[in-house]
Amino acid sequence: MFSYKPPKNLRALFIAHYAPLLLIIMIGPITALYDIWQIPLSKILTILTGLTIFFIGTYIYFKWEIFWYKTFKGQLVTNGIFSYIRHPHYTSLIIIGFGLALFFYSLFALVIAIVAIPIIIWSIIDEEKHLIKQYGKEYLEFMKKTPWRLIPKIY
Repeated sequence: MFSYKPPKNLRALFIAHYAPLLLIIMIGPITALYDIWQIPLSKILTILTGLTIFFIGTYIYFKWEIFWYKTFKGQLVTNGIFSYIRHPHYTSLIIIGFGLALFFYSLFALVIAIVAIPIIIWSIIDEEKHLIKQYGKEYLEFMKKTPWRLIPKIY
C-alpha cells in the first residue's frame, strides 16, 4: 500500500490550522500574569469548565491519533471514530483550543479560538478536495455515509 502525504501546497494550510492553538498557548498565560483580557464570568467555574473541555478534546485527539497510527496504511479509513465524523483531528483541535482559552480565563484567547473555526473549516474543505482526487468515488461515498465533518448532527 502507499502512504498518504499531503501535497506541498496543502502543507502550509495544514500548519496554519495549528497557529491559533499555539497563539492560545502563548497568550493565555498572559491573562493570568497581568490580569488583562479576563473573561467576565466566574473565574473558578470558567477554569474548571475549560479544564474539562480541554480533557475532552485531548481524549478525542489521542483516540484519533492511536486509531490512525494503528489503522492507516494509505487506505481510506472510514471506521472507528471516522464513522461518526470525517475529521476528528480538526474537531479535537477546536475543542482543545476552547478548553485552553477558558482554562487560561482569557478573553483574547477565546477570540482566537473562535477565529480558528473558519481557518479549520477552510483546511477541511481544501483537504477534502485532495482526498476526492486521491480516493475518488470511495471518498464521495464516505462523505454520503458520514455527512458530518466536525460535530455529528451539526457540521
